[in-house]
Amino acid sequence: MKRLLAVLGAALVACAQSPSSPTAQTPSFSVDAAWPKPLPEEDGVQLVVGQVAGIAVDERNGHVWIIHRPSTLLADEWNAKEARPVTHRCCKSLPPVAEFDAAGNYLRGWTGSGGEWPKSEHGIYIDPDGNVWIAGNGDEDNQILKFTPDGKFLMQIGRAGKSEGSNSHVQLGRPAHMMMDAKAQELYVADGYGNKRIVVFDARSGAYKRHWGAYGAMPSDDKQAAYDPNQPPSRQFGNPVHCVRLSNDGKVYVCDRVNNRVQVFEPSGRYLTEFRVEPLTRANGSVWDMVLSQDAAQKYLYVADGANGRVYVLNRADGSAVSSFGRTGHMAGEFKWVHNIAIDRQGNLYTSEVGFGRRIQKFTLVSF
Repeated sequence: MKRLLAVLGAALVACAQSPSSPTAQTPSFSVDAAWPKPLPEEDGVQLVVGQVAGIAVDERNGHVWIIHRPSTLLADEWNAKEARPVTHRCCKSLPPVAEFDAAGNYLRGWTGSGGEWPKSEHGIYIDPDGNVWIAGNGDEDNQILKFTPDGKFLMQIGRAGKSEGSNSHVQLGRPAHMMMDAKAQELYVADGYGNKRIVVFDARSGAYKRHWGAYGAMPSDDKQAAYDPNQPPSRQFGNPVHCVRLSNDGKVYVCDRVNNRVQVFEPSGRYLTEFRVEPLTRANGSVWDMVLSQDAAQKYLYVADGANGRVYVLNRADGSAVSSFGRTGHMAGEFKWVHNIAIDRQGNLYTSEVGFGRRIQKFTLVSF
């Protein structure tokens, strides 16, 4: 009997220390293959999406917004020369900005009226009032646009045309992503595919406030050597500076994509630390986008890696890798150029894909 009790006691201790116990659990996700629902037809013609270059969640209602590129429909879908579907059934583009409810039903879409619409759509953000901010990464897409949820133009920062470089106070450089500090009414911009900086604007007026480059230093537009994992980390951001995220405790997280790192700053631009992610990655980089977990402490970072087709779970405290999910492929739960990631209040993740991925997926939080 004593031997049996000892065995049972050892088993209970082992169970308590196992990864399945609450104290040892890390976030895990399951792909929801039924999300989103199939897109409808319009006048008998199937609606489809092109490269999905941005995804965001409206925290007020859990709705998911995307921005995609209608110009990237394939030649066997859309006859661009004659501006018509290739067949009587296929295909027409969904409007570039589209809204889905939490269940994955397509609700509405639009091309905003007013402002200078970008040539190559890139990046979307829904602010606390439900307004929609979008950007572009075409050669002359050096502007950000703000719209109401139904597509009414509100404001533009920057302008289409020639860039003025990474130290301009009035012009952007193919901005990739943006996020607002609602309390301070400041808009942080990952700027971007042309420039090499984070720039901050007054969210109400669009007036310039400050900017910085890697390590909080003044950015330079001098040509940089290609990323080499055997060399010291670059003292400049690479192109693109692909995302900016704000934590609840007042830190600014920046995706330096091709340099395979997340850099962390104070809102003033003072550098704090950096986390390297898959540092051996050369082509296209590993840090495409990231979000913070929805627990009160925001314990984890979820990093989308388009080059390697994965999402990594990192400890926010030190950037150490906890786990990952996904792999390169076209099946549910796999990725082909996962480009962006978003999170809802329940901790579920949403991803978008560019290139030949051209889709959005939902990953339901299973355990935390």
